[in-house]
Amino acid sequence: MVARCQEGAPLWKMLVPGHWDGLRPAMPSLLLVVVAALLSSWAQLLTDANSWWSLALNPVQRPEMFIIGAQPVCSQLPGLSPGQRKLCQLYQEHMSYIGEGAKTGIRECQHQFRQRRWNCSTVDNTSVFGRVMQIGSRETAFTYAVSAAGVVNAISRACREGELSTCGCSRAARPKDLPRDWLWGGCGDNVEYGYRFAKEFVDAREREKNFAKGSEEQGRALMNLQNNEAGRRAVYKMADVACKCHGVSGSCSLKTCWLQLAEFRKVGDRLKEKYDSAAAMRITRQGKLELANSRFNQPTPEDLVYVDPSPDYCLRNETTGSLGTQGRLCNKTSEGMDGCELMCCGRGYDRFKSVQVERCHCRFHWCCFVRCKKCTEVVDQYVCK
Repeated sequence: MVARCQEGAPLWKMLVPGHWDGLRPAMPSLLLVVVAALLSSWAQLLTDANSWWSLALNPVQRPEMFIIGAQPVCSQLPGLSPGQRKLCQLYQEHMSYIGEGAKTGIRECQHQFRQRRWNCSTVDNTSVFGRVMQIGSRETAFTYAVSAAGVVNAISRACREGELSTCGCSRAARPKDLPRDWLWGGCGDNVEYGYRFAKEFVDAREREKNFAKGSEEQGRALMNLQNNEAGRRAVYKMADVACKCHGVSGSCSLKTCWLQLAEFRKVGDRLKEKYDSAAAMRITRQGKLELANSRFNQPTPEDLVYVDPSPDYCLRNETTGSLGTQGRLCNKTSEGMDGCELMCCGRGYDRFKSVQVERCHCRFHWCCFVRCKKCTEVVDQYVCK
């Protein structure tokens, strides 16, 4: 039964502004407009939340599995912006290596933050890290940098291994300080190509958008571009000369040298240092980033920057995307971030016993293998309340 007011008119007529008896109410058409606008905004939020990082979690087909130039392959890959989709159509054989690079970056992020409240957890297959990446924090800065670095690393190595038709071994010039009697050759990692391609692909999302000058959106885009560049430069700068000896019985009378990527763990360590010293920035009316505190040094292209303070990540928060630290393992004896006091944010912790199995009493047998026994040990572990 429809509720009625004292005059006998349906209650909804009294609540809809501009309604008169005998005329069609304006509310349904207005409602349709509002719903359409909300759906459009929601769709845009979903698009912005998705990221090319999702290539790490969704297997990308190898080149031999599709026809070169076939658009459906690129249209089916999640998380790509329009510009990235066009690059996909031109360089389809690169896509699986971009996915590998993203996966390398995510793994390194999780290693570097394994003892922090925010531990670089992935939450789904589209946004990958969830809503926490919508905050322009230090953690977001590191994530952008390390994933861009991962792409440079993967593409550079794929070139060296002959997996890509558009590049090959490094063509880097012979270092001036290399001894004259050493040969400069071999097949080095093509860091130059990896850097250029990663810049085109990773930066496409930010560069294809036109934001109002001085807006928060423009500030966030400039932050992302700065951190992408810092990640790429970390790989580029840390690539070094590797050499191999030649000669009778390993006499090393001759050496052949080439350019080689640094271990990605070292790149991650470098970027973690940059995270610890990241610069707080703000957007100016002229559409440029400036230091939030002018007493600090201006960041270089190799430094990380952020525009928003980090949440504390202590409690689960659907708005910020924080997963909280409840149930996380902590170290009772540590006074660092992995210690129970800091990790659990003062909420306390529970103790439980677990059984660990390790190899022990290993002995070398001639020739040539090592035989070990399995030892079990009951240890105390602690988890945050």
